[in-house]
Amino acid sequence: MFKSNLGEAPFEGEVKIPSGCAVSAIIDRSGKTFTGEKIIRSIATMHDRSNGLGGGFAGYGIYPDYKDYYAFHLFYNGFTSRKETEDYLNKHFEIVYSSEMKTRKVKGIINVPIIYRYFLYPLSKKLNNSLMDEEQYVVKCVNQINAQIEGAFVFSSGKNMGIFKGVGYPEDIGKFYLLDEEYKGYAWTAHGRYPTNTPGWWGGAHPFGLLDYSIVHNGEISSYDANRRYIEMYGYKCSLQTDTEVITYVIDYLIRVKKLTLREIAKVISASFWSTIEEKSEDEKREETFLRKAFPSLLINGPFSIIFGYNGGVMALNDRLKLRSMVCAEKGELAYISSEECGIRVIEPELDKIYSPAGGEPVIYTLNEGGKE
Repeated sequence: MFKSNLGEAPFEGEVKIPSGCAVSAIIDRSGKTFTGEKIIRSIATMHDRSNGLGGGFAGYGIYPDYKDYYAFHLFYNGFTSRKETEDYLNKHFEIVYSSEMKTRKVKGIINVPIIYRYFLYPLSKKLNNSLMDEEQYVVKCVNQINAQIEGAFVFSSGKNMGIFKGVGYPEDIGKFYLLDEEYKGYAWTAHGRYPTNTPGWWGGAHPFGLLDYSIVHNGEISSYDANRRYIEMYGYKCSLQTDTEVITYVIDYLIRVKKLTLREIAKVISASFWSTIEEKSEDEKREETFLRKAFPSLLINGPFSIIFGYNGGVMALNDRLKLRSMVCAEKGELAYISSEECGIRVIEPELDKIYSPAGGEPVIYTLNEGGKE
């Protein structure tokens, strides 16, 4: 008998749905901002791909008044963890503004943790003494809070962006955080979760983020242990009970530390088969052979579709066999990504272009020159 993720007795007829979870994204390449109402509608139309154990969103360009500061979003399980965390933050950062996150009561959203937001910047003296660059310093502090302060969890830590997530259906999570009223961004990503191997809890919902990078993911990573062991050699700690966490750290490592481009990263984590590489041009063969040999433990095996968000754009990527669905579309300056076509058509029935990318083929949408900050 199938056992539910939370250790409870299963409902009659409950089965594992390996292709569950939904992902969606919208970006206005002109840089024009819009509320989260459209992305909520997009993910809501794929309601049956979720089971109420997780939903979330990432918005980019949502904090223009504080765009030069890191926006930390935190979950707390009580006053003690909040006080300990704020003592730590005050020792390492200049906090220019903080407040409890504004939310509304929504039926079905229960067991809500304390949710706070901080806009901050590393203290110059601490940063200089650390012998780290600014981003390294922030990553180290985020990891220390999450690993060492019981009952505290930094779930968003980028500039001019924010992650909003929790346990519930994604459309309810979006309304809970007032994304349809309080926030405007030039890009949004969304996730509806159907956990099959890990528990549903607030920290384990998608997106996963580090600095301004965020990941929403549909699939199962069979190479998780190999990927985790490799990435933890470089100071990352995978402790959140989900394989999506390791994808986030892998991409952060390849971009921020190894300085790879997004297309190069796609050739690492969704690498072509050796037989396919042999059929490519000499330049492509040389590049892909080098990347496969340089980062063999960062090849991600298993069925997956991911949307990677960052300041300035989004990238969609399937596993190399395309075992998970993904559709991309365009309408003027707007670009869309979704697990299903319905997630796009519900907000834009008439499209200029719509297609399904091949397995391992990255689709990258960026702000155009006029839309760059």
